[in-house]
Amino acid sequence: MHRRKVRARFAAAVALAALAGCRRHDFPDYPKTYREYAYVANGGDATVTVLDIINFRQDRVLHVGNSPIGITASRTRNEVYVVNAGSDSVSVINAEKDEVVATIPVHRKPYFIDIDGTGKLAYVANSGSNNISVIDLDKRREIATIPAGDGPGMARISPDLATLVVSNHRSGTISIIDARTRTTRTSVSGCPGATDIAIPPDSQKAFIACSDSHQVMVVSLDPANASNALLTMLEVGEVPIHLALKPDGGEIFVSNFASNSISEISTGTNEVGGAHLVGTHPSGSVVSADNALLYVSNFAADTIGVYAIDDGKLRASIHVGAAPDALAFSSKGHLLFAVDARSGDVSVIRVTDNSLFTIMPAGSKPNSIAVKAFSLTK
Repeated sequence: MHRRKVRARFAAAVALAALAGCRRHDFPDYPKTYREYAYVANGGDATVTVLDIINFRQDRVLHVGNSPIGITASRTRNEVYVVNAGSDSVSVINAEKDEVVATIPVHRKPYFIDIDGTGKLAYVANSGSNNISVIDLDKRREIATIPAGDGPGMARISPDLATLVVSNHRSGTISIIDARTRTTRTSVSGCPGATDIAIPPDSQKAFIACSDSHQVMVVSLDPANASNALLTMLEVGEVPIHLALKPDGGEIFVSNFASNSISEISTGTNEVGGAHLVGTHPSGSVVSADNALLYVSNFAADTIGVYAIDDGKLRASIHVGAAPDALAFSSKGHLLFAVDARSGDVSVIRVTDNSLFTIMPAGSKPNSIAVKAFSLTK
């Protein structure tokens, strides 16, 4: 308890100092009706912490299901969705009211949720029941289940809404599913510990991290290639666990957890361009909107590495809280949020000078974050 109080006081002191030293032009001007919040899933205490990222304060703590492990914000409505692995459910948060307005039952040990581009359908990978729940977000209920492989950890819908790609962690297989008919086109084997998935904007292929190896699998999403979907296996570092796609879709950056490096993949040629040391145990990354900088969370170094993509150099290393993992930008891109899994907080980085701006409290074992911005309607 004493350590927690000391940490909270330290975070408050950092926040006050940062706010006192910032200049008006460092931050956007917001209209009075504008709101922006960061939602942090706390796996250790069945809550979601809501952070007001305009005024830099904790807004409230929402109770959800047990072991919340994944969270995402809708792009088309003012809602946030939380996957509760311990309660076999999805909690729906109304962002304007900042309250849980629905709980949708799914199947055993859901792990990840993805929302299609219309904002009407969600796909939940149920790792304990080897299937995918299809959720109608208007009706707030499951409308279909799709069989998958053993231990599906992630299900991603392609940008053209035609294909659902599922990484089956335990069986090391990839399920390629026709999203319209909800039937499996094919299953591709040979990806041990299949985990993260990246699909470029053209929806022609998918890249899958094989975390129990040193490879990334590339598969075709063209229905005409269903019988021969495997395109290639790319050699990267040891234990690739996360894929970050550039906004322009031209490159993917692989976080190689055991090699302390990132690998660059050209999505057009399916070639690995090189690897670069970034820090100890990189676990996640995100690319800036201008495609210039890659921010990498170094889980065992308590740092965020800033990698200049065109120069191929590590530009900065920013000390943050303990065990940074999930990352997210503010809607304007002027702030980066790093979820610190061990210290139970969120580090806020100002991207204009790549410096730690403040630290905001979260809950026990935070693991994921989503940012939602909107304007209140009269």
